[in-house]
Amino acid sequence: MIVEERITSFINSMNSDDEGIVGTIEREAIADEVPIIRKETKEWMKTMLLIKKPMRVLEVGTAVGFSSIYMSGYLPEGAHITTIEKWEPRIIKAKENFARAGVEDRITLLEGDAADILKDMQGNFDFIFMDAAKGQYIHFLPDVIRLLDRDGVLVSDNVLQDGEVLDSKYIVNRRNRTIHSRMREYLYALKNHEELETSIIPLGDGVALSVRC
Repeated sequence: MIVEERITSFINSMNSDDEGIVGTIEREAIADEVPIIRKETKEWMKTMLLIKKPMRVLEVGTAVGFSSIYMSGYLPEGAHITTIEKWEPRIIKAKENFARAGVEDRITLLEGDAADILKDMQGNFDFIFMDAAKGQYIHFLPDVIRLLDRDGVLVSDNVLQDGEVLDSKYIVNRRNRTIHSRMREYLYALKNHEELETSIIPLGDGVALSVRC
């Protein structure tokens, strides 16, 4: 928890729960301990989508499809989401959830390793949501920037690792040190890239908001 728990609880107390199939899929994911976008981050993302009004959205890391389904409800008519996932059980569940939510025509699921898929992708996106394995963000970044439109928005979730990214690598559990160092490298790259303007926000588990200039 990077924000005092009572503040987060207060923020979430003012946010109404999603109804219908979106709320059901969210509750199922939480019950199954699937890592999905946190409630306070979800509300912030809704506002960003309504401001930006993107037509072509790329999501790196589908999980069970909750965030894609959620985002699809706040996009303009005719907008489309492309999302990438490599783990077969989650691919199966995401497809099932897309069908349950009736959004199959608005979402394309690409199956496989994002590192390989991103390299082969062409075209541009005006909104990209990075929500995959945290240790891979830095490897995805060159292709993500290539695919991002000028004035496009990149949102990177979970960048503060419950505050662990602030700690010395010698304090971090040995098995997490690679992720720790790569996330620090990723944040440095975002803040110092000549084509990006980035703000790091202590919301949820940390969000980086980048605009390609």
